[in-house]
Amino acid sequence: MERSKLKKMEEKGKKYFRTHEDLAIYQLAFETAMQIFEYSKKFPVEEKYSLTDQIRRSSRSVCANMAEAWRKRRYKAAFVAKLNDCEAEAAETQVWLKFAVKCQYLTVEQGRELYAPYNQVLSGLVKMITYPDDWLLD
Repeated sequence: MERSKLKKMEEKGKKYFRTHEDLAIYQLAFETAMQIFEYSKKFPVEEKYSLTDQIRRSSRSVCANMAEAWRKRRYKAAFVAKLNDCEAEAAETQVWLKFAVKCQYLTVEQGRELYAPYNQVLSGLVKMITYPDDWLLD
């Protein structure tokens, strides 16, 4: 990005993010997805194509959809639609975490450790969805 455009953004009060990886909610979602991956290695073999696969896919999809949304910032509707997909995947991940705890594949404490960051991710996504103009490219 050229310096003059960056300077204008700073003057407007917009914080500058070079990529989706600069977003705190992306970093949190990625880190938590990796924790889920590590914990899910210990899930029973019979869950390999069910809960293990689902929880890994939804947690990774949060990050992937955030990356896609970031690249669609030229078009408000497309940006918001992708963020909505991201929000749905984060909520789905929370459901799978509850199943993992209920099936005793995770302890209650482990479940809480993994569930809580998704509340933060969801909060950030809702703010982005509610105020998309703050994120759109001019």
